[in-house]
Amino acid sequence: MRKVNVNLIKKAIKELCLKANVELRPDVLKALKLALNKEKNRPKRVVQAIIGNAKVAKNSRLAICQDTGLVEVFLQIGQDVRLLGGNLSNAINDGVRGAYKIGFFRKSVVSDPLVRKNTNTNTPAVMYTEIVPGKKIKITVAPKGFGSENKSAVKMLLPTANDSEIEDFVLDVVKSAGPEACPPFVIGIGIGGTMDKAAVLSKEALLKPLNKKNSKTHIAKLEKRLFKSINNLNIGPLGLGGKTTTLGVSILVFPTHIAGLPIAVTISCHATRSASITL
Repeated sequence: MRKVNVNLIKKAIKELCLKANVELRPDVLKALKLALNKEKNRPKRVVQAIIGNAKVAKNSRLAICQDTGLVEVFLQIGQDVRLLGGNLSNAINDGVRGAYKIGFFRKSVVSDPLVRKNTNTNTPAVMYTEIVPGKKIKITVAPKGFGSENKSAVKMLLPTANDSEIEDFVLDVVKSAGPEACPPFVIGIGIGGTMDKAAVLSKEALLKPLNKKNSKTHIAKLEKRLFKSINNLNIGPLGLGGKTTTLGVSILVFPTHIAGLPIAVTISCHATRSASITL
């Protein structure tokens, strides 16, 4: 049994939040540079500005985007780990609170969805915990901006739905997002499980490197078709038209009930942020 003090997790969360908010992921930056070679005129200048913004943010340690998001934390905790020194949730929120204070990041969380009073700490974070074999802890933080989050969607398809119906739903979600969600997008899709499981899968799909091919051949083919179809929509960078509406499409699947086919699409803007560490 390995003993881990929650203060170690608190420190890691703080460092990851600071990193994710000021350093654009290498795979996202690479995809933007590839898009630069495909675009012309105004769309090209927009992509150039996005890449330039990422460089300034990293060098100056300033937020990539003014919407520094609601922090989602994904934890994979080894079953042979014993946590000591306090409450895990409190440690995570303390880490987020500390990062948003010293990073001068915008605090965007309200304590009640109807009363709308700001917590002024950007907490609480949304947490997902998975128990896995071993003695390690993997932590991923993903600050999620809400310009794109508001354009995400879930649909309960019939179990008889085919790939064309799945593609039509995804395309409808992207069309609805249009320029309002700050394209080019990174699109995470979850298929299967229950309604809530599909939604979480779609968030986890955003954490996959954009250049990593899906291990399931039929899913890899679906990702490829959707990537092409979405980029043919001509929404383009910031909705100005062009060949790059999405930088990447990632799909995660899970077994589901014989009577259903849940699908969730999470839209993420060009400032798709996450950072991970294994303790």
